[in-house]
Amino acid sequence: MNIRSLTRGDGVVIGAAVVLFIASFLDLSGYDCPSGVDCSGFSANAWDSLSILMGIYVAGIIGAALLIVSRAMPGRKVVGFELGQFGAAFTVYALWTMFWTIIDAGDAGAGLILGLLATLVLAGGAVATPLVPALKAPLMGAPRPAQPVQPAYGQQPAQGYGYPGGQQQFGAQPGQPQPYGAQPGQTGQTGQTGQPGQPEHQQAAQQAPQSGGAPAGDFTPFWFAVPVARPLYGEDGAPNPIAELAPGTWYLAVEQRGPGLIAQTQDGRRGVLQDTTGIQRG
Repeated sequence: MNIRSLTRGDGVVIGAAVVLFIASFLDLSGYDCPSGVDCSGFSANAWDSLSILMGIYVAGIIGAALLIVSRAMPGRKVVGFELGQFGAAFTVYALWTMFWTIIDAGDAGAGLILGLLATLVLAGGAVATPLVPALKAPLMGAPRPAQPVQPAYGQQPAQGYGYPGGQQQFGAQPGQPQPYGAQPGQTGQTGQTGQPGQPEHQQAAQQAPQSGGAPAGDFTPFWFAVPVARPLYGEDGAPNPIAELAPGTWYLAVEQRGPGLIAQTQDGRRGVLQDTTGIQRG
């Protein structure tokens, strides 16, 4: 999983799950044992009570895991529900159970008090992340593209971060040696089609597709990166995504499709990026 696809809300969920796991080893009761009395039954933790362990602590940790896994597999469903929805339900259930458990306890210990705080943050992060823009922001920002260095005479242009190199052209398929936007009869060297000393990624962006899906109007292809992981849908309008665009990787926008963009991935797949808010142009 690309760690750059995680959001700040995911970081809150992960941190709360770690605290919840630690709380499971602390005492459930805060009863002070008098001297000379066997109080071993009052110093139990969650691992000594299967119902409390599974209904609160394990349920909350499972919910956090499902939320994080849903980032790596967007659109994956179980019995009609997405993994993220299952994860949010688990975290809310853990909070609900913990609330009534700590009310029923006569003298709550550190395990229950810390567990209540952890489940509260866990459920809050799971529910609020899709709604609060601050939590939807990426946990780690996408790196900016390296500035291309002007090559000396007779040398190949330098390659910036995420841009296709001379040995592996962006979007090239086996048996298709020509780079994206090349004219028939051209070789695979993009440096021969542009201006001398011009970086290859700028030459590719200046060359519009010549067949099938040519951009309308004065649209110019450009490189871009997404701030958070976003699904890429098929051009046929199918509801299920065909790929996921991850932060930290540069993609080529080849056409404008209404408010969205037709984007091309490194393996040559093309699809519609519906959410273009906050994208970073290269």
